[in-house]
Amino acid sequence: MKKYLLILSLAAIALFLNILNIKPNTEKIKIGNKQTNNINIASFEKNQKPKNIILIIGDGTGLNQVTLSRIAIGGLDFKLAIDQMPYTGFSLTHSYNNAYTDSAAAATSWATGKKTNNKFLSVDVNKKKLKTLPEILYEKGFLSGLVSTSSITHATPAAFYAHIDSRYKEEEIANQLIASSISIALGGGKEFFDNERLKKNSLYISDKESLEELDLSVSRRVIGLFDKDGIERSPEKPTQQEMTSVALNFLKTRTNNCKGFFLMSEGSQIDWAAHDNDAKKMITEFEDFDKTIRLAMEYVGKNKDTLLIITADHETGGLQILKQDKDYVEIQWGTGRHTGIPVGVYAYGPGASHFTGLMDNTEIYHKIISILSVDELESVACI
Repeated sequence: MKKYLLILSLAAIALFLNILNIKPNTEKIKIGNKQTNNINIASFEKNQKPKNIILIIGDGTGLNQVTLSRIAIGGLDFKLAIDQMPYTGFSLTHSYNNAYTDSAAAATSWATGKKTNNKFLSVDVNKKKLKTLPEILYEKGFLSGLVSTSSITHATPAAFYAHIDSRYKEEEIANQLIASSISIALGGGKEFFDNERLKKNSLYISDKESLEELDLSVSRRVIGLFDKDGIERSPEKPTQQEMTSVALNFLKTRTNNCKGFFLMSEGSQIDWAAHDNDAKKMITEFEDFDKTIRLAMEYVGKNKDTLLIITADHETGGLQILKQDKDYVEIQWGTGRHTGIPVGVYAYGPGASHFTGLMDNTEIYHKIISILSVDELESVACI
């Protein structure tokens, strides 16, 4: 009898929802109507080696985040900057201890070529320090920079300079950034830093005007913190694109007589919006991310000595694009958490052809090391 009543109750609820057309976690997004702004794609010699590496990360950005942003920004047949990257592949994302990864373990994979536990930053599963890509490159005459729309002590940027067993120890992570070899770091996170210590060994800037007026020929090391934690989007705060432009110019200027540079730039808050199942905010964050990609692609096309790689740490939200309804697409979120769905890998520039097919996220590190022939380089300082 109880089983019969339960079945009746469930059927009644299903009928009620169907009558009201209630669909949990669904949203309608208007389809855009723009013409594609094509990017001139340069060609490169087959065996040409890059001098510089740009790694751009869309935190939480799965293929459906790209697809929905494409549709909303321009339309069904529109091409974003990321869509015009000439080489594409896929990356597995699992961490050492879970089928899903968090940003800390994923970024550790890119920074060190090793899997680790979720929440760990550039230490192995036994909490042993792992040397990061910027640390290795610094010894070979390269300079490195980091850009993030989150706190610069947040998981993704932190993995490139910090060695710690919890991504949440952000004050200690901030101290490790100050002591690191990173030449320019731009993001949020004022609340985690000791200002006196910060100002002793770097040029500290804290507003958009100072960023725009930065004298690249004088400043030897720059840390820019533009908000208390993550950077709140407003005209008074720098965007990912703006911070990346400054970082690129800074590194290019400082490495004229050096081996090259490495720059990581993260669109952090695509992930935050996806955690909140907020599609409109996610698209806004993605648009800045895609403008950053366009900037980097144009840099590669002009300089031709730089390899650009784009990927994501994981997908967030289980986003699904269900159907079209007149001038809108209907979407649905499956979760407020990360998923284990593979993510895209995109590349442009000398060595880009290595980033095709299915790869593990750790392979991105090993491909960079191989393409730069790091093991063959002599140790030298970039002065």
